[in-house]
Amino acid sequence: MKWYLQEKEEVLRELKTSENGLPEEEAARRLQEKGLNKLKEPEKESLFSRFIHSLMDPMIIMLIVAAAIQAVVTVLEKGKDFTLADFADVIVILAVVVINTVMSLVQESKAEAAMEALQQMTAATSKVVRGGQVRVVKSEELCPGDVIVLEAGDAVPADCRILEAYSLKAEEAALTGESVPVLKMTDMLMLHERTADVPLGDRRNMLYSGSTVVYGRGKAVITATGMDTEMGKIADALTLAEKEQTPLQKKMTELSRFLTKLVIGICVVVFAIGIIQSVFLSGKSFSWTLLGEEALDTFIAAIALAVAAIPEGLPAVVTIILSIGVTAMSKRQALIRKLTAVETLGCTQIICSDKTGTLTQNKMTVVDAFTDDEPLLARAMALCSDAEIAPGEEHSTGEPTECALVDYANRLGLPKYRLKEEMPRVGEAPFDSLRKMMSTVHADGNDFVQYTKGAPDEVLKCCVGYLKNGQILPMTEDLTERILRANKAFADRALRVLCAAYRKYDTMPSSVEPEDLERNLIFIGLTGMIDPCRPEVYDAIKACREAGVRPIMITGDHKDTAVAIGLDLGIIKDREEALVGAELDKYSDEEMIELVTRYSVYARVQPEHKTRIVKAWKARGMVTAMTGDGVNDAPSIKAADIGIGMGITGTDVTKSVADMVLADDNFATIVNAVEEGRKIYDNVLKVLQFQLSTNMAEVIIMFLASLLNFTILSPVHLLWINMVTDSLPGLALGMEKAEGDLMKRKPRPTTDGIFSGGAGADMVWQGIYLAVIEIAAYFIGYHLENGSMAGIFHGKLCTNAMAMAFLTVNFAEMFCAVCMRSRKGSLFSKDMLKNINWWLVGAFAVTTLLTLVAIYLPGLQTVFGIEPGTFQFHELLISFGLALSVVPAFEIGKAIHRKVRKEA
Repeated sequence: MKWYLQEKEEVLRELKTSENGLPEEEAARRLQEKGLNKLKEPEKESLFSRFIHSLMDPMIIMLIVAAAIQAVVTVLEKGKDFTLADFADVIVILAVVVINTVMSLVQESKAEAAMEALQQMTAATSKVVRGGQVRVVKSEELCPGDVIVLEAGDAVPADCRILEAYSLKAEEAALTGESVPVLKMTDMLMLHERTADVPLGDRRNMLYSGSTVVYGRGKAVITATGMDTEMGKIADALTLAEKEQTPLQKKMTELSRFLTKLVIGICVVVFAIGIIQSVFLSGKSFSWTLLGEEALDTFIAAIALAVAAIPEGLPAVVTIILSIGVTAMSKRQALIRKLTAVETLGCTQIICSDKTGTLTQNKMTVVDAFTDDEPLLARAMALCSDAEIAPGEEHSTGEPTECALVDYANRLGLPKYRLKEEMPRVGEAPFDSLRKMMSTVHADGNDFVQYTKGAPDEVLKCCVGYLKNGQILPMTEDLTERILRANKAFADRALRVLCAAYRKYDTMPSSVEPEDLERNLIFIGLTGMIDPCRPEVYDAIKACREAGVRPIMITGDHKDTAVAIGLDLGIIKDREEALVGAELDKYSDEEMIELVTRYSVYARVQPEHKTRIVKAWKARGMVTAMTGDGVNDAPSIKAADIGIGMGITGTDVTKSVADMVLADDNFATIVNAVEEGRKIYDNVLKVLQFQLSTNMAEVIIMFLASLLNFTILSPVHLLWINMVTDSLPGLALGMEKAEGDLMKRKPRPTTDGIFSGGAGADMVWQGIYLAVIEIAAYFIGYHLENGSMAGIFHGKLCTNAMAMAFLTVNFAEMFCAVCMRSRKGSLFSKDMLKNINWWLVGAFAVTTLLTLVAIYLPGLQTVFGIEPGTFQFHELLISFGLALSVVPAFEIGKAIHRKVRKEA
């Protein structure tokens, strides 16, 4: 029912109640029928369930399958004689899986508490009229048809139609986004012929659950409770909004599929070639027994090679890099609740922002005045207000509009507490919506003075003179026109305008009734106020545009206010780029996808409009962020690719569903977070390219060794490389600082995969180059040890050759990591030389030291298959020299890539 379009008497009839409220028996029956006035609580996901959910990542599944297959192969190979050491690979892989999962759970341990936060916003108790008597009951025991009594400071417990209103004002910013409290009334609303419905923020004869009465008093009849309220609709939207995969999750899924196909392909090829070599080309007589024996051996070799192709440490390295990013962002006032949200920021293309409290300060402020005596104007406005300010404080407390006036006087050196001492209030005519003004009478020594403030057109009707250079002159038509022009100029800037006037008395007025006080007034001036933009937002919007990110403002405020803010910040260039929420109802979701690009400011929107706007941008393939602080922002924040809540002014509801929370409520912090997100994603790609290139090299050399019947790396070598040489430099790359042009780049398209932009080709040729020098190291070592190449392809083990290959692999991968500091830029650029990655220097030193210890320490030499005392220093130098060739080779490759892209 659209209760706001009905007379209050009709509403009471529809609800079968009266202004005396429901009888106790009827209230109990309705409560039984409708249920408690509370929101449904969602089922909470258990820790075990979240742990299992974390294991569903494709990369993790692939590792688990690899570990299982490796375990089976080990049992088949060793029979009953296996030991725990034979399962080293399996243990390491499973340890990586567990560590990665636990780290993710720790980072994302805060369960979503949106519904609980919504419930906490509900009033605990309420004053209700039952059988003509006012009683205090638990708010959850209210039902439709109950009549409640409200006064300043009360939280509204349910959706209500107002029956009585005495200067009643409600703060609805959390629901509508409107920064100014709304003056309420009892009259039926009229629907405009061109609109389908009245926006939530314009329903002035209604009160909604989640709002607060800030001024006056009133009586209302409850029309909806629990999940049937507007707050309940938001709660429903939160439960329906499903989170999609982040860009990084999609790319890791893509990588997992690729690696799975690669592993299966390797197994098939190696198995087929092995069978052909061992059965059909070996010269042995064919038999099914021989085929069975060779098939098992070949299958074991194929599985070993396939497992070597999987970068076991990659998920853990990526998780650690994201965790490091979380810490870095927290130092920049951006608190990450969802780990994968770190990199999502880096590819954000659209930022849909709430206006109130996000782009603006959520604090009404006097920004302009029209007067001949500003100190008198400020004094009049402050004294004719109920807001108060304490000594030593900068900001007052009370109704926001009146706070703006008291703060205005305070800035001019006229604190209200001092003004009250000088001119105490002795009488008043309170504000009401019919007169649109209020008046107060103050003692001024032996005399008395009256100050009146209100709507300019109404106050001016009561004025007979004006103040000019300290003299009172008669009001003229020309001056009236001039005042009205000033009023219009303020209004055109979306300023809220108030007028002040005064009247002096020799004695205390005999009557303080409005009709006696509000006449024969002297005009003082006008004040224009607005919720001003945050100063830092101007640069933030500019930085967004430079980074290729489009800012969109979505607000529940009036269109004129929204346009003024949008023009001021540079979000729009003219009014044609702004649209009212009611207009959105005319368009289907398909039409929304087409027209969403035309507008950058949306005014008078309702929660469902925000969600539709976000979804329309996402449907266009744009990575969309939504910022906000009110309850009304929560559904759209959850629907966005990344939801951003405000830590100070944000409601618990919004913070609970957000992926990231701004600790300082600073829109500019988003720009810092975008930069950090881009840096992290850039670093993740560097790690991916580094690990996939080096793993490709390992696969190539192991494949060729299997094909040509020689052993180049043992299982111990591979385990060392995967867990030490791949991981430490990979983690260090994750600490790389942002490259200089990072925030000048356009956001990366969502269609770009891990292998886009030439990355796949780079990985291939880099992997091949690494494999070539590593095989070359083995051949050189074999020749040095044996004096010739005879017997190299007959399965003869050569420990020093294997040691040279092992060293070359380690050194080459470290030099590869150094080159990966910039995937496209030169390693020797000023930016790179200036910002030395000391983490990478440390990783290089530690990995080198550990590798040399493994090669030269007598106890470990046996483990790595090296005969003590046989490995010579010149062999070490040759290995180092071959590995060092990676730097010029990779840098030449990057230079060619840059030249090709520049010419393209």
